[in-house]
Amino acid sequence: MLLSVPIQISGKDKDQQEIDEETRTLVVNAHGALISLAARVTPGQQVTVANRSTRKSMECRVVHLGNASGGKVQTGIEFLTPCGSFWQIDFPPDDWVTPED
Repeated sequence: MLLSVPIQISGKDKDQQEIDEETRTLVVNAHGALISLAARVTPGQQVTVANRSTRKSMECRVVHLGNASGGKVQTGIEFLTPCGSFWQIDFPPDDWVTPED
């Protein structure tokens, strides 16, 4: 789902330097998000994402590095434990099917 949520990313970058970056989500789902990130990270690396609206945080792993634009890279993050309520929206169940017309 396309949704822009203000978030804070913290942890270490690929050079073991501290990350403390404010950014926004591009796409969210119950398993994580696609974000735009300036920090240099690598797939498999763990970071913490904090939802700035709710002040809740989750541990995540970097699962995808995409296109770079404006000094930031589209980065896929996955919750270590799925949490559909983290983004404060209701996702349909995994077995949900759209009725055909």
